[in-house]
Amino acid sequence: MTTLDDAQDTRSRILAAARELFAERGYAATSLADIAAAVGLTKTAVAYHFHPKDRLAAELIAPAADDIFTLLGTDFPDRGALVEALAEFVVRHRAVLRLLMEDLGGADEAPPGSPGEAIRTFRDVIFAKLVGTDPDPETRVRGWAVLGALQWGVVQTMDLPAETVRPALVRSALAI
Repeated sequence: MTTLDDAQDTRSRILAAARELFAERGYAATSLADIAAAVGLTKTAVAYHFHPKDRLAAELIAPAADDIFTLLGTDFPDRGALVEALAEFVVRHRAVLRLLMEDLGGADEAPPGSPGEAIRTFRDVIFAKLVGTDPDPETRVRGWAVLGALQWGVVQTMDLPAETVRPALVRSALAI
């Protein structure tokens, strides 16, 4: 007989495998069958816990969403402190960021009520925290460069340890 602890352990194993596979291959290129094979379960067993696949993605994204709300609600003493907090966030949630990259690219064209609209809103609030409400052209370019460096710098270095990535991202973003 399956216990609640067994079911929770199975869910945790599925989530861990999905996080790793989504980070490695992307969301669209990872199937429930891929996740099932990584965990040693059947596709049906994975679907029992997480069907449709977007329920799995939503559960992986939730902790990052909580952290971004905290970050956005924080008053930072200066730009450097904000950049450090952003670097910490993107490194901590880099698997989720990789998962979201498919939606980030189309955020500007995302329809109202879509995940892309929510991503665009968060991105724009973070941008405003970096550059203020009425940045001059130079500051606008630098703000987008910082966000791009953090986003791509973390996603393209998934194979490196966090302790290596985080300080390099901070130094790079502060140099922009």
